Amino acid sequence: MLMLAATTGAAQTKREVLKARIDSALQAKYNKVNYDTVFLSRPNARVTLKLRGNVSGNLLKTKGKYKGMDTRSKLTTDTKATLSIGVNYQGLAAGIAINPSKLKGRNNDYELNVNAYSNRYNIDATYQMSKTLSGDIRMGDNSYHVDKGFLKTRMFYLTGNYTFNYKRFSYPAAFSQTYIQKRSAGSWLAGFSLEGGTMNTTDEVPEGTPELRFGVGNFAIGGGYGYNLVVKDKWLFHLSAMPMLVVFKTDKVTLDGERQKMPTNFPEMILNERMAIVYNISPKYFLGLTGVANNTLFESRSRSIRQSKWQTKLFLGIRL
Repeated sequence: MLMLAATTGAAQTKREVLKARIDSALQAKYNKVNYDTVFLSRPNARVTLKLRGNVSGNLLKTKGKYKGMDTRSKLTTDTKATLSIGVNYQGLAAGIAINPSKLKGRNNDYELNVNAYSNRYNIDATYQMSKTLSGDIRMGDNSYHVDKGFLKTRMFYLTGNYTFNYKRFSYPAAFSQTYIQKRSAGSWLAGFSLEGGTMNTTDEVPEGTPELRFGVGNFAIGGGYGYNLVVKDKWLFHLSAMPMLVVFKTDKVTLDGERQKMPTNFPEMILNERMAIVYNISPKYFLGLTGVANNTLFESRSRSIRQSKWQTKLFLGIRL
């Protein structure tokens, strides 16, 4: 019995030591000052809790020719709304989201978002699976209505950027609130965007509907500018845009068994846009709104493709 108690006590001591070391490492990293304290500061709290309402959607518009016929399409997914709760402990964040429509069986779309924000580097990754893409396709004199369930899409988006003026300008101040922007500042940005995925018809399409498979693969690099405007020490307004040039592309279309590689027409662009409004009610409470859009723009005399992925978040936070 004494040996068991001693072993249990030793195990608890090891866990406590490990926990203390991890906490100390997180605290040291969180409180490290590698920025201009006139422009930026850390919140005077170790834990941040946020309640968020998220709304997102996807749009696809195309125009071109197939076998001599003019073709047009406009397809959209259902607007997806979720509620989420997030916690950030000294820069280490986690969260969980609930989709009310999915719980009621009205929406089977799935989306996973991973974000990592620091003053110097920022990464956004999104995986989306949807069967609610619907709309109209016109091929020559024939029109087809695409109902929900006729098309299944799987898409992955990865966007990253480097902030040059990271000692005075903070992305986290606008998007994760792990920093506070004390004075207005802007920065030039450099970054990349990666898109990949497929869109294909399902077994639910009616007879006579063309069988479609669209494969997407694009990699783009570019740069832009972002600005944080501070008003009366409580309001923060953020705007940024990063146009990027597609340098690698593997888009392919298979229609009724005939496969075609999409031609490349210079320039082809991906545009990443962001906005945010944050209001610090007090040092403890804050609320705000953020928006992110990723637009793929392929234009030529014979065809055009526009794909837009967007997401907005309304949030209320408390620092403890």
